[in-house]
Parts: sequence; structure tokens; C-alpha cells
Amino acid sequence: MSDSDPGSEDVFDLERLRQLVELMKEHDLAQLDLRQGEERIQLQRGAVAGPYATAAPLVPQLVEPQRPAAADSSQPQEDDENVAYITSPMVGTFYSKPTPEAKTFVTVGDLVGPESTVCIVEAMKVFNEIPAEVSGRVIAMLVENEEPVEYGKPLFKIDTAS
Repeated sequence: MSDSDPGSEDVFDLERLRQLVELMKEHDLAQLDLRQGEERIQLQRGAVAGPYATAAPLVPQLVEPQRPAAADSSQPQEDDENVAYITSPMVGTFYSKPTPEAKTFVTVGDLVGPESTVCIVEAMKVFNEIPAEVSGRVIAMLVENEEPVEYGKPLFKIDTAS
């Protein structure tokens, strides 16, 4: 194999692995799965829970700041101060439960706290647990299970007065 031909690089080359680990750190990736012919390597940072590989909850600075409910014309003005929206911190696929057979993380009427996991957003085969980051009662689920979501899309409506 020639080092000058990037298509012929060995997936298991130590220097290449170091570059991939640095790339994972730089882009805050929790998992990477590489295949070359019959050979496969999985790189992972952090712990894995259950059949879905999950990343640690996203850090708050990655989450879009809460927009005032007044920006959504369908929301009544009088509940603005007691309503918060949990939004998607990335483009991906929304999952309401940790595995296809499991119960949903939260349902309408449930109380959540800042550390409560409310869903998973999968992006590039990495399953990211999304924390509520607010306390209150879930008053609406705004997306369906396995629905594609965009960055900043409201996922849940939370009554913070509860």
C-alpha cells in the first residue's frame, strides 16, 4: 500500500486511528464505526447503555437558547412565562424511547427535571440522550417517534409552573 494514495490507507493504521480520535474530540463525537472490506473497528468515547449506543447528554452550550413563546404565534400570550420548549440541539432522527421495545422516556403529564432524559436524537449513527434542562410538567410532545428533526425544532412543551 502506498501512503500517497488516500484510498489505500489501512483503517487500522495507528496514526490514522490517532487522527480519528482527535477528530472525534474536535467534533464531540461519541462513537465512530469504520469498515474496510471484512475488517471493522468501532471507536467510542464514554459509556454505552442498552442496545442503542448513547452519548453523554449534550452540554448546554450546544443547545439553542430558549426562544420566547411569543415567537410562535400559535402559543397564547398569557402562558409565555410558564412555558418552555425543549428543542433539538442537532439535525437527526427523534426517538422517544431507548429501544424499540422499551417504554417512552416521557409522556404528556410526566414531571421532568433538568437532568431527566426526555428523548434520543440520532445523528450519523450516534444516539445522543437529550436532557430536559428545565423542571416542569410535559404538556405536549411536538414530534412523533422516528421523525426527522432539524436543529432548533421544538420537541416538547413544558409547563414550568408545575
